[in-house]
Amino acid sequence: MKVEIQTSEKSKKATISELHKYEQLRNKKVVSLFIILIVILFFLFYFFYQNNQLKQKIKRKDIKQRILLNVINAGIDNQEVERKKIASFLHDNVNSLLSSAGLHLNVFTTQNNINSEEIQKTKAILAEVHDLLRDISHDLVPALLVRFGLLYALEDLCERNSNSSIVFEFSSTIPTEKRYVEKFEMKLYFIVSELFSNIIKHSEAEKTTISLIEKNNRLVIVIHDNGKGFTTKKTKDAEGFGLNRIRARIKKFKGSFTIDSKPNEGTKIRIKIPLPH
Repeated sequence: MKVEIQTSEKSKKATISELHKYEQLRNKKVVSLFIILIVILFFLFYFFYQNNQLKQKIKRKDIKQRILLNVINAGIDNQEVERKKIASFLHDNVNSLLSSAGLHLNVFTTQNNINSEEIQKTKAILAEVHDLLRDISHDLVPALLVRFGLLYALEDLCERNSNSSIVFEFSSTIPTEKRYVEKFEMKLYFIVSELFSNIIKHSEAEKTTISLIEKNNRLVIVIHDNGKGFTTKKTKDAEGFGLNRIRARIKKFKGSFTIDSKPNEGTKIRIKIPLPH
């Protein structure tokens, strides 16, 4: 009887010991799972925090870029308004006064039969000043652009920039008499004029073509030169304020501006801008 009781007690103790070990193992597993959960939560929080910081950084960068573009465009708009005012003042006032002075001088010399060398010199000076002011007025806002529109003005720009070193060729599928909104025409004219200046200064090209088409309710301008070219991967690093200004103007019209170039293979510039309504 005693042997049976002792055996029973030993069996109970063994069972209790196993239950205790099982409980300890279960507790260890619970603790391990809890630690793993905390680590996972920590990494999730860390990634969420980093992602949020990155979004904030991108947002701040976009805001800065928009502010910069607005500042550049505001400056450009003011310049174009002032250009138009000065050009109008020179053409309508100063040139008119010079023409009037020349006319009175001619009448005076004819009536009094005067033909002195000094008066001839004065007439020559008046004519030269008149021509200089006309050229300045044309550079500020071309008369062709105001009177006949963008296509006539760009064709004239090609002719005026062509010389023995470089030839600019103009082509367009758009009727030459077509007119766009004045502000739109002025901005595009000065963009192309600035790009032509860059080509003349830096490209060492002998020939440049500019073509205009309307496609999918967009105006597409392609300028292609056969100059020395450059590596387009380095374009952003090498960009001056001139190209940044051009990008800002085109972006304001919700257009695109791309440059494709390779060393010794020339450069192709493509501008796409939604047509104004």
